[in-house]
Amino acid sequence: MTRLLTIMGSGETAPTMVKPHRMVFERLEAAAPGAVPAVFLDTPFGFQENADELSAKTVAYFETSLTRTIGVAGLQRLETTSTLEREAAFTRVRLAQFVFAGPGSPTYALRQWAGTPVPDLLADKLRTEGAVTFSSAAALTLGLATVPVYEVYKSGADPYWLDGLDLLSPFGLPVAVIPHYNNAEGGHHDTRFCYLGERRLAMMEQLLPDGAFVLGLDEHTGVILDLEADTASVVGLGVLTLRRDGRSTEIRAGETVPIDMLRAGPEFSSVSSSVPVSSVSTMASATIAVGRQPSGAISGAPATPSLAGDAERLGAMFDEALASRDAGRAVSAVLDLDEAIVGWSTDTLQSDAATRARALLRSMIVRLGEAAVAGLADPRSILGPVIDVALHVRLEVRAAKRYDLSDTIRDGLAAAGVEVRDTPDGQVWELLPTA
Repeated sequence: MTRLLTIMGSGETAPTMVKPHRMVFERLEAAAPGAVPAVFLDTPFGFQENADELSAKTVAYFETSLTRTIGVAGLQRLETTSTLEREAAFTRVRLAQFVFAGPGSPTYALRQWAGTPVPDLLADKLRTEGAVTFSSAAALTLGLATVPVYEVYKSGADPYWLDGLDLLSPFGLPVAVIPHYNNAEGGHHDTRFCYLGERRLAMMEQLLPDGAFVLGLDEHTGVILDLEADTASVVGLGVLTLRRDGRSTEIRAGETVPIDMLRAGPEFSSVSSSVPVSSVSTMASATIAVGRQPSGAISGAPATPSLAGDAERLGAMFDEALASRDAGRAVSAVLDLDEAIVGWSTDTLQSDAATRARALLRSMIVRLGEAAVAGLADPRSILGPVIDVALHVRLEVRAAKRYDLSDTIRDGLAAAGVEVRDTPDGQVWELLPTA
């Protein structure tokens, strides 16, 4: 099983991050040979007038720099998309093994994703299987608290936190992620810490919940969290910083350490990459942050009967049926899931699972519709090239006065359901109605 969360401070479509992206793809490809279904979550910059252009540049980056294909989710502005468009976009995210998001506004992204399946879809990939790579504005949304960059830095709001997606707390990391940690664009004024500067960051640290701390990533720097191996690899050009109450610990690019070291926060000193991972894990165990999830809490399907278990089983059944073009079995999976949702509806403990199951059901219906449309393609477009070859041969044998062969070709096509007629304008053909 492969579960990877990659967080980048910036440079997500720069040459500096080609190697980390490729590492993630290669890990996914090694686990399941073949093309990796990948999707670009385009929400963070969806408010910009050039959003489509930015999406196209991202797709081109993956094609030219990584020779990998990535689709676009199509979730720029949820309020202006139809229900079908939204559900199709959610389905693209759900089916992707690799989900990538980058620059824009964290505030806008969180507002657009609120009340949608997106947060759960991302959490599911990290809990079960898949890879999530978030950079810049998207990276800001990952923690339990998010910096509202534009509101504080551009609009002059007093420093405050927004609730984040909190995708890291289940893995023992109650952090606020801050990219652009070493930003120096301000020149003579302090724009470190994603444009907050030291004064504002110090104020905001006091507003974090007890036990929470800052995880900062320099520009053109990332960390690949291998949630199966429980290791963190810092990649790129700079450092990863753990900070609480003004005290910091740095982990340099090129180092791979246990995630336990990150869980311990800045109280644990930096360790050279030459120190064996197992040794670091033992040393860090005494200071693991309280609240770390046991491994069983993030494993696969539940052992006891549940709606989540039914949804997982029926979703797999649907995938298999669609792959084998078994329409009857695919429809059965849809109907069975609908019955399961109704059957579990009286259990109040299943409310979250019901939301996910309904999202899965809608996704299955969308995919079934797409498969039906593909199956209803005009047969003339499929048979046409073959029939044209037969008619060309028929013209040649008629020119050679072999009318017996000409009739044989015509009769053979008729037996196959194709009527051929000779007209002043040449040969024409039509498909005969089926009985």
